[in-house]
Amino acid sequence: MFKPIKNKKVYEYVIEQIQQMVMDGALKKGDRLPSERELAEQLQVSRTSIREALRALEVIGLIETKQGEGNFITGKIEDNLFEPLSVMFMLNKGNPIDILEVRKIIEVEAVTLASERIKQEELKELERLLYGMRDTNDEKESAKLDKEFHFTIAKATGNYLIVSLFHIISSLIESFIENARFKILRRTENKKILFEQHREIFINIKERNSKKAKSLMAEHLEFVNKIIINK
Repeated sequence: MFKPIKNKKVYEYVIEQIQQMVMDGALKKGDRLPSERELAEQLQVSRTSIREALRALEVIGLIETKQGEGNFITGKIEDNLFEPLSVMFMLNKGNPIDILEVRKIIEVEAVTLASERIKQEELKELERLLYGMRDTNDEKESAKLDKEFHFTIAKATGNYLIVSLFHIISSLIESFIENARFKILRRTENKKILFEQHREIFINIKERNSKKAKSLMAEHLEFVNKIIINK
């Protein structure tokens, strides 16, 4: 459990201990931290040091404060990562191509892992989303289903970091590439091409042909990126 604090900047030790407990699995997403008084007693430091540490942990996004309930280990760390990344993107005058390149790297590798690890219920979900894209005439709904199709592939990797990165990249696309998905879907011929691309990706994931699925995802994203950049 918590250890008494020795010399150094006291609040930094508090931060280090809580971070280490998260890494060790002693504290998990959604866990409530002890009260300020309890933490001060366990760590043998002042409540002022505890408050400083908690403020710093909230700023870096490791904990969230719920009014009247206390401090909790955050359940959505990707939401806290998005803001600094978006600021960094703006400060460096980022090009939309930068975001699309990162997306391609993540999703091409994700589909490789998904082909090897996907569960039956995830295959059924992919199939539902695939034919939902085919059958809808609503651009907004089609864009939503498209995003969910790719998210389901990321989730099928079983790697929470890939899922978190997928969320962050999707948020960056929505924030910095205006109407990205609508640019792709507004032309009927694109919708047909995209359905076939998604269908082929789905078939090869289902057959656990990771090499072919990887190649198809790379081709699909190259096609999509050209439309987004050139329109």
